[in-house]
Amino acid sequence: MSDALSRNEANEARLVRCHCLAHARRQFSDIEETFPEACNVVIAAFKDVFDHEEAAHKAHMSDDERLAHHQTYSEPILETLETWMEKQFKEREVEPNSSLGKAFTYMLSHWQTLTQFLSVPGAPLDNNTAERALKLIIRQRKNSLFYHNDFSAYVGSLLTSLIAKVGSTPNTTCIQAKVNAMDYFVALQDNRSAVFAKPADWLPWTFQATLASR
Repeated sequence: MSDALSRNEANEARLVRCHCLAHARRQFSDIEETFPEACNVVIAAFKDVFDHEEAAHKAHMSDDERLAHHQTYSEPILETLETWMEKQFKEREVEPNSSLGKAFTYMLSHWQTLTQFLSVPGAPLDNNTAERALKLIIRQRKNSLFYHNDFSAYVGSLLTSLIAKVGSTPNTTCIQAKVNAMDYFVALQDNRSAVFAKPADWLPWTFQATLASR
């Protein structure tokens, strides 16, 4: 899963290539003010597709159930969108060299890889999770330029790992446990002695129960 930049290409014969639908959407949101009518058609279609994805996630669907869900609800939307975009080109409603035309071309030329989730169980719609994780690492790297010493850097990294460390184990950070990071750190400061005495009670996924019991 990536955007369609050539530098992201790999041994395509050995993988299932998915291209990010959020990147495709951005092609239109960036030019929405210039071409509001056409862009609104595309963005509205994307919204419906992402709403169906959210519904599948909330229902904890299996990969096969999610695939069937998208085939039932998202595929007709995207088929209509593809037909409409091709018609816009055919009837010369869109100048191919304009920014709108280039956005259309991006979508149509990568249609199969942008819609793998309609045919491949478990195929993602976007790579937003990976990009958010990379941004956290980049921000941490920038912040590290201003640490006074190695110990400060260690503390900064530790705090970052409590807020948003990326990993496969659920509920191990404030973000994964769905708790407010500021509330969490305030609780640690307010109960400093108790934290040192029994730190297991004051982790992001346990501190609320500990506070309630006190």
